[in-house]
Amino acid sequence: MTSKQRAYLKSLASNLDPVFQIGKSSLTPELTEAVGECFNNHELIKVAVLKNCLDDPKAVAEMVAERTHSQVVQVIGRKIVLYKPDKDKPKIVLPE
Repeated sequence: MTSKQRAYLKSLASNLDPVFQIGKSSLTPELTEAVGECFNNHELIKVAVLKNCLDDPKAVAEMVAERTHSQVVQVIGRKIVLYKPDKDKPKIVLPE
């Protein structure tokens, strides 16, 4: 992903509310599965890492992205933005 594409996705994500919250139980298989299923309806999602989660948000972002085969767009504080294009009909068209 180029920096131009990343900037475009960041601008789209700025208006999104977090879809999931990661708490003290950290990244459970159920949460990973739920995030993966969310990509069936949305290509761009935001995840909040709560203060009671002791894991580093960047590490959590990498784990979620690896397990769901998505890409980390950005990690700002305790907010993670993930992107996974739809295989059949992508809704978000990235700039070249």
